[in-house]
Parts: sequence; C-alpha cells; structure tokens
Amino acid sequence: MVSTHDHSQPLLLASDQDHPEAAYDEADKVHVVGVDEVGDDDCRTPPFSWKKLWLFTGPGFLMSIAFLDPGNLEGDLQAGAIAGNSLLWLLMWATAMGLLVQLLSARLGVATGRHLAELCREEYPTWARMVLWVMAELALIGADIQEVIGSAIAIKILSNGALPLWSGVLITALDCFIFLFLENYGVRKLEAVFAVLIATMALSFAWMFGEAKPSGTELLIGIIVPKLSSRTIKQAVGVVGCIIMPHNVFLHSALVQSREVDHSKKGRVQEALNYYSIESTVALVISFVINLFVTTVFAKGFYGTQIADSIGLVNAGQYLQEKYGGGLFPIMYIWGIGLLAAGQSSTITGTYAGQFIMGGFLDLRLKKWMRALITRSCAIIPTIIVALIFDSSEDTLDVLNEWLNVLQSVQIPFALIPLLFLVSREQLMGSFKIGPVLKMVAWLVAALVMVINGYLLFDFFASEVAGWLFSVGVFAFTTGYVAFIVYLVLRDINVSSLCGSKRSQIQ
Repeated sequence: MVSTHDHSQPLLLASDQDHPEAAYDEADKVHVVGVDEVGDDDCRTPPFSWKKLWLFTGPGFLMSIAFLDPGNLEGDLQAGAIAGNSLLWLLMWATAMGLLVQLLSARLGVATGRHLAELCREEYPTWARMVLWVMAELALIGADIQEVIGSAIAIKILSNGALPLWSGVLITALDCFIFLFLENYGVRKLEAVFAVLIATMALSFAWMFGEAKPSGTELLIGIIVPKLSSRTIKQAVGVVGCIIMPHNVFLHSALVQSREVDHSKKGRVQEALNYYSIESTVALVISFVINLFVTTVFAKGFYGTQIADSIGLVNAGQYLQEKYGGGLFPIMYIWGIGLLAAGQSSTITGTYAGQFIMGGFLDLRLKKWMRALITRSCAIIPTIIVALIFDSSEDTLDVLNEWLNVLQSVQIPFALIPLLFLVSREQLMGSFKIGPVLKMVAWLVAALVMVINGYLLFDFFASEVAGWLFSVGVFAFTTGYVAFIVYLVLRDINVSSLCGSKRSQIQ
C-alpha cells in the first residue's frame, strides 16, 4: 500500500476561516512575475531570473537589521577595544550560524504559508503557548529597550547634548507612526526605507574605517586564524550570544509571506526558497562587513589602551573624537548618524515583529495601527522609566544593558526548539522538511548557542547574585526554566515518534 497523503507537497494553507490571522492580506503581497502561469510543470523549478530575484529581495534585509542593532554594535566595539582583531573569525562564523537559523525560519514560512507564532499557537496546549508568547514578548521588549536607548544616545550625540536621553526616547517612539505611514504605501516602499537606513550605516561606518586606516594584514589574520584567550572569553560569548535574536526568528518566517507563492506547485515553493536564500545570504554578508568595520575601528584606536575596558555605547562617540579628531566632518557625528540609523531601523522592525508575535500567538483581529500601538507601548513605557533613572550614569546604563542581554539570552531556546522541530516534521513541511544532515548541523548550532548563552547566564548570576533570598529566587526560576525546556524537547520527540509510527502503519 502507499500513503493516502502525498508527502511530496507541503500542506496547503487552509481557508480564511481556519486561519483568519494572516501575516499579509492577499492585496498587500508583492506580485511575482510568472506566479500565475498555467501549464508549467508543478514539480519543475523555473529557471533563474534576475528580475524575480529583485522582486524577492527585501525580507532578508529587514531580517538582517537585527544583526546591526545597537546591542550588536556595542558588542562589536567592546570586542574590538578589548580583543583587537582576534575575534573577527568568530564574528564571521557566528553570522554564518545566524544565517542558518534564519534560512530555516524562512523555509518554515514559505513551505507552510504560516509563520512561527501561528504554528506555535496550533501546535502547543494553551498553557505552553501562553508561556512561549510571554517569553517572546519579554525578549522583544528587552531588545526594544536597547534599540530605543541606542537611538536616544545617537540623538544626544547629534544634538551635542542638548536633548537628554528621555527626550530621545520620545522622539524614537514616533517611529511607530512612521512605520504605520509607510506600511500604507505597500511592502516595497517600506523595504526601500530600510535599504536607505542600511546604506546609511554602511557609509557611516565605512567612513570611520577609512579614517582609522587599520592594517589589512591584521584584518585578514583576524578573520582566518581562530584565536581565543581567557581574557577575551567574555567578549567572545557576547559576539555569539547577540547574533541570534529570538524575535528575529519569529519575524523572518512572517516576512517571507509578503510575496505571492503558489503553494500547490512544488517548483514555485522551491523557487521562492532559492531566491530567499540568495537575498538573505547577501544581506548577512553586508551586515558582517558593517560589524567588521565597527570592530576594526575600535580595535585600531583602543586595543591595548587603559580605557579599553571602559568603552560602551554611551561614551564611544567622545572617545572616537578624542582619538581621531575632527577632520572634514567630526567622527563623533559620523558615529552618531550610523548609530541613529541602526537604532531607528531596529526599533521599526521590532514593531513589525511585535505585530506578528502578538497576532500569531493570540489570533488577534485588531487593526494594524492598534497592534502597533500596543507593541510600541510595551517597550516605550519601561524605556522612558529607564531613561529617566539612568540618564546621568553611564555605569548603571551598562549594568542595565547586561541585564537586558541576559533577558534575551534566556529566551533563545523558546524560539529555536519549536523552529527546529517544526521544520523537521514531514506532516507539516512535506518534501521541504530538512534532511538528517542539515537537521544534525542545525541542532549542533542550536545547542552551541544555548550552551554559550548558558555560560553567559551562569557567569552573570555568579557575579551579581547576593543574599539567600535572591539566590533562592534564582534557583526556583532556573528549575522552572530548565523543566520547561525539557518539556518542549520531550513533547516534540513524542509527537514526532507518534507521527512516524502512524505513517508506518498506513504504508
């Protein structure tokens, strides 16, 4: 006997009644040339077309902004100042690991026609689904606070200190309305704005790179030769830990649905996957180059100096000005422009991700402006409080940043584990499920990232936890945290085994 279900095709998207909460309305999707052609072979992948690649280009660049947010830039400058160029090889491989995770997220979204938050809602029981949603929201809020603070610091630099941190936060909050305004003009217009912001970052940090004049030989050695010491282990953990952002995994699986794809034709689905793979790879290569610029500028200027350990996002502009001087255009303002582009672009994508996460997990039917307002308020209100409290102290702002990094590190398993199990499931993915080799590599990468972040958490709590009451609280949280991770893993293993045995009985 043969199976009554054709596993060569991904499951088709159900009716609007079954899935009322869609990432994009059909009218909002970008029309891809040839998507509605009749008479072509359903299983044959159409030949490569530069025009189609251009039409599919966009989601990968929006995804890449999470690799360029102020948190990543701070990790870059600290790695450069403390470790020099010795961690560039790790930056490259960490970006490659991030690319693998994001390609799996895109694969899930294209093959199923649904995004990760929606699939989690359907896959897990109510209590587990709500825990996953809360964890995703906490990760998003943590990232958003860093991004908004980064933008506010940039505004303070560019205003020469005239605008305090809290006013910069309020100005940045307006990006919610900019986002809604642009969204009304279509997906491609929104993507064009992000392209301009990425180009602004690239030009700003390339200008700084040119001013610093780093050694090409040292740069090449740093990329090719793996090097790690006990003194740079914390920076190494930071470089890897901040590459994979939980909210970005959810975001990419939704962004890829902005193009028309005929899910009834295997060849068309594969075509979309091919184009998304190319544009995502190009986007992350560009993000790697931008991160490399920042790392090498600070390595050239501050590696081996007494102030290397004290450089952070708040004082980086002043240190750059003292080191490299004014020039044709003061380097402090070049840094401020690049940082502002990074902060603004990442806060807008955060608003975007928040809509998909909230809508997917809760199946909300709110209007877009209402969801955007709720998402933005969740981050802006605590950020204003943070800005008012920490505006006058760089040290306390750095401590806050460490806590926010921990908050995001804690959430990583709750995005990676559901993603890897869902993208491996034949009943969901059809012939687009990942094979055994890719599955093994993906789990190794996920395990490595989780272990590295586990080390970051252990090191942080070991130095910060004091007092028996706080210790008991941390222990109770850790127990529940580990128990939930074990539950997710065991549940998905059991579901996969059950599906496998049913399939064997049918055949």
